[in-house]
Amino acid sequence: MNTIPNILKDCRAHMEKSVEAAKHQFNSIRSGKASANMLDSVKVEAYGAEMALNQVATISAPEPRMLVVTPFDKTQAKAIEKGIRDANLGLDPAHQGGIIRVPLPSMNEERRKELAKVLHKYGEDGHIAIRHLRTHAREQLKKLEGVSEDDVKHAEKDLQKLHDDHIAKVDAAMKAKEAEIMAV
Repeated sequence: MNTIPNILKDCRAHMEKSVEAAKHQFNSIRSGKASANMLDSVKVEAYGAEMALNQVATISAPEPRMLVVTPFDKTQAKAIEKGIRDANLGLDPAHQGGIIRVPLPSMNEERRKELAKVLHKYGEDGHIAIRHLRTHAREQLKKLEGVSEDDVKHAEKDLQKLHDDHIAKVDAAMKAKEAEIMAV
């Protein structure tokens, strides 16, 4: 049975997941140093299907400006190399003896601004997800039977506070990542 505390608890849990999803997307954006999750968005054509890169290879960052991709199956190296190139990350992988080295080019001001735009798009996606959750919870509150209007009004205020807190969390993560991107 739906009650005000249950609706708010479910909404809070889903909003937390939205914040985490936004942070995960932020981490896939390249800043100055190499990170294995920079290649999370890369898809590889392998075994007749499109797979995530981390399902066909291990990714490591042995140096601040170098990623090393080690395929589980050496015959997939060309497909992995193509997947990294096609991902529009501005990376140029090089295949050497069963491993793929991905040097990170130094970032210029223009590239930093492009990445900041992508970051803001991801941030807006996070905001939209949280707003949808608020709207859904508000609709559930209005459908409750046997609850006074005052209780619903108080619950809507709590819901708005939840919304504002989670939007602030996304904004704080976005601001931190933007500072990281813009740092020279």
